[in-house]
Amino acid sequence: MVIHTTEIELQTQGHCDVQDITPSLQDQLKKNGMQEGQVLVFVAGSTAGVTTVEFEPGLVKDLDEFFQKIIPEGPDYHHHDTWGDDNGSSHVRASLVKPSLTIPFSGGRLLLGTWQQVVVIDFDTRPRRRKVVLQYTGER
Repeated sequence: MVIHTTEIELQTQGHCDVQDITPSLQDQLKKNGMQEGQVLVFVAGSTAGVTTVEFEPGLVKDLDEFFQKIIPEGPDYHHHDTWGDDNGSSHVRASLVKPSLTIPFSGGRLLLGTWQQVVVIDFDTRPRRRKVVLQYTGER
């Protein structure tokens, strides 16, 4: 069994910015030469999450509207009292989505559905530079 860990960096805009990282995952898989196994995708930080979606403009808008309805930006959050900032909603949203996801691969290809992409969602209230850790475990 082989373990290969690498990182990618993203420049995000915050406010429910959704970025498709599927091509990067597949590129890294091709580079490391693994054929069978799984990749753990982990976004460092407490105001972003990783999930899968059909990455298209309508769904990106739907996600933003959904999070604005259930966890709106702006209202006072107790977190604001602690740190004097304005991103309490960002932390709550990220805690629901989660910071990591595991995707199986076989034959050197991610085993995703036809319309399924892996995305990072940045919920913070300002642009950020995000580090995404990719840890491939498997066999060549």
